[in-house]
Amino acid sequence: MSTTSLPAPDRSPRLREALLAAAFTADGLLDLLGAPAYAALARSETVPALRATRGDAPLDTLVRLFLLQRPVPYERARAALPLAECIEDGWVVQEDDEVRATVDVRPYSGPEDQDWFIVSDLGCAVGGAGGIGSHEEGVVLGVGGASTTLAGITVRKPVASALDLGTGSGIQALHASQHATRVTATDLNPRALVFTRLTLALSGATPSDLREGSLFEPVGTETYDLIVSNPPFVISPGARLTYRDGGMGGDELCRTLVQQAGDRLNEGGYAHFLANWQHVDGEEWQDRLRSWVPRGCDAWIVQREMQDITQYAELWLRDSGDHRTDPTQYAARYNAWLDEFEARKTKGVGFGWITLRKSRSSAEDPSIVIEEWPHPVEQPLGEAVEAHFARQDYLRTHDDAALLADHFTLAPEVMQEQVGLPGAEDPEHVVLRQNRGMRRATKVDAVGAGFAGVCDGTLPAGRILDAIAQLMNEDPVLLRDRTPQAIRLLVGEGFLEPAGQA
Repeated sequence: MSTTSLPAPDRSPRLREALLAAAFTADGLLDLLGAPAYAALARSETVPALRATRGDAPLDTLVRLFLLQRPVPYERARAALPLAECIEDGWVVQEDDEVRATVDVRPYSGPEDQDWFIVSDLGCAVGGAGGIGSHEEGVVLGVGGASTTLAGITVRKPVASALDLGTGSGIQALHASQHATRVTATDLNPRALVFTRLTLALSGATPSDLREGSLFEPVGTETYDLIVSNPPFVISPGARLTYRDGGMGGDELCRTLVQQAGDRLNEGGYAHFLANWQHVDGEEWQDRLRSWVPRGCDAWIVQREMQDITQYAELWLRDSGDHRTDPTQYAARYNAWLDEFEARKTKGVGFGWITLRKSRSSAEDPSIVIEEWPHPVEQPLGEAVEAHFARQDYLRTHDDAALLADHFTLAPEVMQEQVGLPGAEDPEHVVLRQNRGMRRATKVDAVGAGFAGVCDGTLPAGRILDAIAQLMNEDPVLLRDRTPQAIRLLVGEGFLEPAGQA
């Protein structure tokens, strides 16, 4: 489908009214389908949803038409939609006595329960009726796990300007429109810009400034308070599919994006990326990523998963539907992936997110935290991301003496667990565990557990340590000398908060 044959957004408000009137929303879908069929749809299994939509209500019709992508009788479509307008504008086409959709329209709940709609190519809503499957060049995908992850980690404070680089179907631009005065959305694929316009219009959002081009080329030297990008980060032997293959060798696309973002960020601005990176023989992956961080920026980089090269190749061969092709062709493409990795001495690929913050204080003393955290987290994490950088600022400006003179409180939702044999007089160790945000857990000794338990903001850290030393018959001077590093860890990971920031 070319860009000229995609729907026109001009009368989207009328279509939006019809969708809302029929309860074609995230909540409405759950009510109609029920939890099992709703969950099955997310796994690309449509049979339960088809069984649940055998009625003739407008909602049944819309689900079959736009989500399950089945033709529906003309009269039923006319009862659910301003049909003449939808045909004229290209949302649907009439074939004899039936109507079928030209695009996937998927209800999506905003962060404040807004009723939004993501428009994408048929069969390309991730987890939707068609699954990802075998796609042609230039297709535009709908919302998926990567999209929601990026939206969830983004800092959502009011800003003057935001850039959604590689916008796809416009999900990140839609989120940014809620807290940015001006949103610019770019994509190398001109069809993606059309879909972004449709998504914004059908969701009732403010239009974005849409620009075609690669990487930062469309915006020149313009700068932004917020940059977000879910780029085509797949490390592949060639650029077969625009939506996933960036066309640069190895992880060069992700490195280029991250390094060039520093010059496009305003002071105090954030840049959020999803990325893949190579694990190369003879090189620490953390050192590889540290070299990507641009001067003048702090960084927090989290590796959420690492796959060996065979797992990685198989994942993306399935994504493109190559596993359903002729076995000889599949083997040839599999070998091409392994040849690519062998040539680059790549032993695995990491998945995760990268956040930059432009800061005046980071020019000479940047905070670069690179960690592996494959455990469950609580989304959205935007506030946790902002708090992470605030904690790094605090630690950067407080030496050990200042740390011991300050007051701390235990962060909300932190619980203490004691681990040991049943009936033992003392636990083998104590674990502090967060029930919010990153949901971290850290093992502490008796001093750390006692210190954290007493922190309520009333006493300075040094006074608390003196009292612990007296109770444990330890030298208070030695305890003051050895404990600041443990306090830094607890503050840095969010278990303790400076009383003035709590």
